[in-house]
Order: sequence, then structure tokens, then C-alpha cells
Amino acid sequence: MATAQNTIDFLLDQLSAAGDVSAKKMFGEYCLYLAGKPVGLVCDDQLYLKPTEAGKGKLDEVVEGSPYPGAKPHLLITADQWEDRQWLCDLVRATAKELPIPKPKKPKS
Repeated sequence: MATAQNTIDFLLDQLSAAGDVSAKKMFGEYCLYLAGKPVGLVCDDQLYLKPTEAGKGKLDEVVEGSPYPGAKPHLLITADQWEDRQWLCDLVRATAKELPIPKPKKPKS
């Protein structure tokens, strides 16, 4: 089941105060970026953030899940938690801060 467009639109609106947030569609699902840095995935209308100590520290209860079969566990952020815009922005910023800058892609020859 692919993520609905209205789900990603709602998440991007909720995260608009976090900074330069964007999403790239991939195979019916989405990769979520903050300032060009991949911070999580939106799969089957669920938000999965990359696991970081800062991210775990902002959660009352750490729930992990795999966004797709064979994926490493991610932090599962439930739709109820999306409602708190400020908390969600803080969580995504804290997660991004701990993640490395992505390596530049090699130009195709």
C-alpha cells in the first residue's frame, strides 16, 4: 500500500517550521529530508525516522519498526504524535543534527 499524497502534504505542513523540509517520492513511498539530509521515510502512511540518541530522548516510549521488509529498524512515530507540530519539528531537527552529511553522488561518466 502506497502512502497517500494527503499524508505527505500534512506531514510537510506540520514540519514547515523545522526548516528546509522536503520529500522525494520513491516507489510509491517517500524519503523525508531536512536541509537535504535524509532523516526518515514515510511508508504505508507511517513516519519512520532514522534512529538517533537525540531522537530516542524526545520520545516517551521508543517504538521501532521497519519501513519495508529487510530494512533496518527505524523509530516509528505514530500519527497521533504528528499533531504536536512543535514537538515533531524538534524531533526531526534533533534527528538531523546527529546524522552525517550525505556523501556527494559521483557524476555519471
